[in-house]
Amino acid sequence: MSSDEVVKLIFDCFHRNGGRQYGESVTELEHALQTATFAMKFNDTDSVVVASLLHDFGHLQHDAGEDVALRGIDMCHENLGAIKLKSFFGPEIVEPIRLHVAAKRYLCNKSKSYIDGLSSASLLSLKIQGGPMSDLEAAKFEENPYHQSAVRLRKYDDMGKVPGMQTPTLGEFKSLIIDALL
Repeated sequence: MSSDEVVKLIFDCFHRNGGRQYGESVTELEHALQTATFAMKFNDTDSVVVASLLHDFGHLQHDAGEDVALRGIDMCHENLGAIKLKSFFGPEIVEPIRLHVAAKRYLCNKSKSYIDGLSSASLLSLKIQGGPMSDLEAAKFEENPYHQSAVRLRKYDDMGKVPGMQTPTLGEFKSLIIDALL
């Protein structure tokens, strides 16, 4: 696929399913744009900005409804997104996406105040996703060379839930996406 075709595929997914709510007070598209905007605001790498934009791409791949977490279903969206995107991007983007749920579980192991700051939707999904990591799981997570990028992405993810927040448009991320393609 050409770079324009890959961008069209990604943008089409956002246009088709990005208007869905997912338990927060913003849509999937608003959340993606906000998460990437926070990554830029904190001067993170271009790879983490792109990963932040695409971290919930797996949610855009299913038609199980907006209330899957309320029904106790873990769609494993982090894996679904990573699988869909690994043909287009390297591990510096795909691994933080794949690890962003694990990063939430990791941060819950490391900090009680982190758990206390989670939204009700994040707390619900945390329960479905296995709860806080054990110390052994946390140590194994730290062995992954992309764990720090995943933790930063996770923190931007947690911030990206602000109703009405002004962000760049999806189109304004096109050149970053193209530059990140394999």
